[in-house]
Amino acid sequence: MGKKLAKSTVDRLETPRSLGCGDGYLLPRNPAIPVACGRDLTVLDGYLLPNRSRAADRAFLDGNFARKSHPVRCSEYTIWDTEIAGFGLRVRPSANAFWTVRLRHRGKQRRVTLGRAEDVDASFARAQARRLLGEVALDGLPKRTSVKVTPTLFDYVETYWGDVARYWKPSTAKRNHDAWRRDLAPVFGAMRVADVLPADVVRWRDECGGRAETRYNRAAPVLASLLKYAEALHFRRKGSNPCRGLPRYPREAKERYLSRIEYQRLGAALRVAEATHPAQVAIIRLLLYTGARIGEIRALRWEWVQPPRLALPDSKTGPKTIWLNSHALTILEALPRRADCALVFPDKTGKAPVAVTSWWTALRCRCSMPDLRIHDLRHSFASTAIMDNVPLATIGKLLGHALPETTAKYAHLAEDDDRASGNTTPPATWYRFTADRTGAHPQAHLA
Repeated sequence: MGKKLAKSTVDRLETPRSLGCGDGYLLPRNPAIPVACGRDLTVLDGYLLPNRSRAADRAFLDGNFARKSHPVRCSEYTIWDTEIAGFGLRVRPSANAFWTVRLRHRGKQRRVTLGRAEDVDASFARAQARRLLGEVALDGLPKRTSVKVTPTLFDYVETYWGDVARYWKPSTAKRNHDAWRRDLAPVFGAMRVADVLPADVVRWRDECGGRAETRYNRAAPVLASLLKYAEALHFRRKGSNPCRGLPRYPREAKERYLSRIEYQRLGAALRVAEATHPAQVAIIRLLLYTGARIGEIRALRWEWVQPPRLALPDSKTGPKTIWLNSHALTILEALPRRADCALVFPDKTGKAPVAVTSWWTALRCRCSMPDLRIHDLRHSFASTAIMDNVPLATIGKLLGHALPETTAKYAHLAEDDDRASGNTTPPATWYRFTADRTGAHPQAHLA
């Protein structure tokens, strides 16, 4: 009885006629607004009658629907798409319609406006909505940034090359330019700097799986550096680099070094080739006796030869000293020296170092070692020193390693037949700083 009385009292509640009603709220009456104002306002003889909840407006949002005239209400409302959850057309009281997408992730939501329906094609808006919803599902809600307009990577990369590439070595600059031109530009070049998301990088990584994993491993650091420098230029928010924490594809370890028999075969082949290609043979022998990199020996200049050392002003890890034993010194002393050329191993023009790659490919096949790379000679130098119980720190200094971890990887390379049989006298290529380890070099067959 009491509940019915209370209900009838509420039903008879009369409000002043100077007040309007909008969705159950008492609002001051505006004479400019008619009493009956569409479906959003319900005023009946001054009584407060809250609107009943309406079912959400839904339709398939395509170009034909967007071009229709939509009813105007006193407040904006959204027509949601029947196919893409979260994609809608927001209609304002001014009759302007905007494409919108509502993003939700772990209880939080954000509304993103994609543009006016008159300016943005419906199919493009639907595609953008799908992309944003997919990125939120993968990465969560995008963090807000104060960056409004940023250049495309095609435009930005010119600034990056001019500011950063001048500090690189020529080989590094060429490698990074090739990675951009071949792998990054076709995928990210047309994107704006601030629009590159982790989902885009993950998608690119997956596309490189199997066929181009090595190229991805080389290009990913270039992209990470590009976007990191963009943060310094305020093109991206600090800490927003989408490459951060993204793993590279594992590389197959190429553990290759020369055995005693392979040293003999290589020495015999070098003696045969010495008559026709003396410069290339001298380069290979110096690599075997010093453990240097091929680029360091090919580009060697006479002013850097300061017995008993080679004083390189620059290398992969900066200035470097390469110590020479008597065999290496004998090789250098036997080389002809051209008065008009400062290079130790010039080509016929005298303006560039002699080419080695194609000649080496043919030589290793004649030695029945088609898988032997020039860099494996450096591995052989290090592994032989490991077998001879030379400290890793000393080997690292001889090889010019910047990090001890780089030298430590050579510790497990000395697993050949000689060591397995208990023979601890390897065909040593290691030498002390100014003198040979023994009076007669164990690799005399290489000379």
